[in-house]
Amino acid sequence: MGPLFVALAFFGLLAFGMPVGFAIGIAGLIGIAEMGTRFLAMAPDRLFAGLDLFPFLAMPFFILAGEIMNRSGITQGLVKLADALVGWLRGGMAHSNMVASVMFAGITGSATADAAAFGNTLVPAMEKAGYTRAYACAVTAAGSIIGPTIPPSTLAIIYGSIMGVSISGLFAAGILPGLLICVICMAVIAFTARRKNLPKSASRPSLKRIAQALREGIFAAILPVFILGSILGGFATPTEAAAIAVAYALFVGGVIYRALSWRDLYDIAVRTTRITGVIFLIIAAATILGWWMTFNQIPQMVAKGLLSISDNPNVIIGLILLLLLLIGLVMDINATLIILAPVLGPLTVQIGMDPVHAGIMIILALNISLMTPPVGACLFVLSSVTREKIEAITRELWPFILAEVGVLLVVAFWSDLTLFVPRLLGF
Repeated sequence: MGPLFVALAFFGLLAFGMPVGFAIGIAGLIGIAEMGTRFLAMAPDRLFAGLDLFPFLAMPFFILAGEIMNRSGITQGLVKLADALVGWLRGGMAHSNMVASVMFAGITGSATADAAAFGNTLVPAMEKAGYTRAYACAVTAAGSIIGPTIPPSTLAIIYGSIMGVSISGLFAAGILPGLLICVICMAVIAFTARRKNLPKSASRPSLKRIAQALREGIFAAILPVFILGSILGGFATPTEAAAIAVAYALFVGGVIYRALSWRDLYDIAVRTTRITGVIFLIIAAATILGWWMTFNQIPQMVAKGLLSISDNPNVIIGLILLLLLLIGLVMDINATLIILAPVLGPLTVQIGMDPVHAGIMIILALNISLMTPPVGACLFVLSSVTREKIEAITRELWPFILAEVGVLLVVAFWSDLTLFVPRLLGF
């Protein structure tokens, strides 16, 4: 009766509009209270223990670096560079949006940061160029999930920290899936370009224009390469690389571009604190619920239940993906990851999956939830920024969702694709 009551309490609190972090924490406390008062007294200690992981420090640093790059206008250089490279195609600005998402993802590792940045800049520009606002938002939402897929992915940091999997290995494993998402979404744009009569540039860019765009965007383009190179090369931990990224962004934005005021720095600090606070609250609360689940052997029960359906690894993988996609429709992905990773991680090992491969599969499945209604975070960010209705964005988004689910299936069932770069780098 305990697990059922906790589940009802959690979903009931969500239904009444309680923030997900508080709903998770209260549900966990209800479960622990049923175990006895001595366990309830241990809850505050477990709450702080859930955040007492050094790699978690990388998250606020990467968020801060992205906010600085955004506020100082450095990311505009990335957009111009992407436009110079692929803007001449039919639907060129949509293609540029995707390429810029890859570049921006290498700085922040955040889908919502990507959606907010391009929702403020690229969406109005695309609308002015002749795209519908809903389509521009859909392209931005589809590209935004590249952020938490390729390094420095915040979800990879969380998963690696709580599951004891190499964060550098997860970073390396996310590169090809992230690039594949970009390619497949550009294919969707190209396939629908004539039917939607998407705008096309009059001529291909000259080498002079490409060189000029590269000169303007070089400072922003260097940072992702530096972050990746230092982490994957073993010269810095993700946390150290994140701190250096902040220093670099401050130097470029404040000294070279001279685009940061003290008021900007204050606003950046406040926004970073709010974003980090929400994430850390969810992590801490989910630790309580996860502790209760582990004590009641719920992970073992779930594993036993899935294995009772079939012992075929491919069937189990399909069931895991279906579970993640369905739960992602109604629940925050950070909370889902904290709660389900200890449940599903051991199961994937039991069926013979590599821990890094399993981690990227789980992360990508949850990332897709960021752009699916009814609680897709990127949809809400874009709707808030652009004043476009979520329903209109979703109608234009379905081809991209189906394409990215296709990428998820490739990643899940073709381990060599995911593990190629980690093996190449010795992870």
